[in-house]
Amino acid sequence: MHDDPWGPSPSSGQLLRLLLDGAPRTRAELTHETGLTRSAVAARLDALLGAGLVDDRGTGVSTGGRPASRFAFNARARLVLAAELGATHGAVAVTDLNGGLLASRRLALDIADGPEPVLAALVGAWRDLLADPDLAGVPLAGVGIGLPGPVEHSSGRPNRPPIMPGWHGFDVPSRIRAEFGVPVLVDNEVNLMALGEHAHSFRDVDHMIVVKAATGIGSGFISNGVLHRGAAGAAGDLGHIRAPQGGDAPCRCGNTGCLEAVAGGPAVAARLRAKGIEAHTNADVVALVRDSNVEAGQEVRQAGRAIGEVLAACVNMFNPSLVVVGGSLAAAGEMLLAGVREAIYRRSLPLATENLRIVPSLAGRDAGVIGAATMVVHHVLSPAVVDDQLGWPSR
Repeated sequence: MHDDPWGPSPSSGQLLRLLLDGAPRTRAELTHETGLTRSAVAARLDALLGAGLVDDRGTGVSTGGRPASRFAFNARARLVLAAELGATHGAVAVTDLNGGLLASRRLALDIADGPEPVLAALVGAWRDLLADPDLAGVPLAGVGIGLPGPVEHSSGRPNRPPIMPGWHGFDVPSRIRAEFGVPVLVDNEVNLMALGEHAHSFRDVDHMIVVKAATGIGSGFISNGVLHRGAAGAAGDLGHIRAPQGGDAPCRCGNTGCLEAVAGGPAVAARLRAKGIEAHTNADVVALVRDSNVEAGQEVRQAGRAIGEVLAACVNMFNPSLVVVGGSLAAAGEMLLAGVREAIYRRSLPLATENLRIVPSLAGRDAGVIGAATMVVHHVLSPAVVDDQLGWPSR
């Protein structure tokens, strides 16, 4: 046992991490699990109770004498602001410290308008959500934002994003921190979709790929249960890999034959218009498929095959146990998914696909904001950050 209640280990932050599983514990149980003395546990609990991060859930079973209090993580102690931005849409949310949605809103926007107007729209939407009386007085923990392009995660600055003119190198965290005065974390939107799917629906899956099929096409990789960002934050950029049948199709990135140029929503809509079918947006394409339009169904399935051809190489190399397909085009249902499955199972090694599941998104259109909140929660509830906020002595 550690005799000094302010001893070096475990700290208050580490004690909180123990309680993040949601199971209430008595002081005696915490003493047993941490190896600390009762006075050391009491000191750490007092610090967490004072910050509101832990609350007293009442009494447990008495073993003779007064029943013991039970303590648990208080997810409503702080609020998290989250946003996911796509090429033509945005989603904003307020969550608790479990990533649970408390309020949310969808926004129509154009990422090409540049950082100032887009970020101003986010700030306005967040302030509107925070005006809810049920959220009044609860302090903010942090802000998480997903952007539709490569992001240098350590700085939160977009890194030459192909569909975001004017965003390269823009200091997104500083702009938002000036509004709210809390930590601001930024990542690629599909990375955050991967975090959201993992946290929301697939916690037990250690190796998975999450694909977003929409105006653009991207993916996020969970490896050993952790998001894989790559050396410069560019991991998973499927949309700008050359598609096997890409030909000379021009892409917004400046190259030709990219997967996005042949399988993204605008490419599918353009092929339908060439056949005399009115389709201008991803929603138009999805509506046609849902209305059993044969040509639309064929085009969406072919887009799925193109995505699957590129994913097959990823499956062979990365060997995931799960591929999750989301994004606005995925709302077309089985047509897109069938094409993806067809190509992956045809082109990937049998060993890699033997136990592979290819499924639709379960978190749906909330995956990105859930992931953005999850990113913030992982940061602000890390033992080092909690200890720093509580003034706990460093080791």
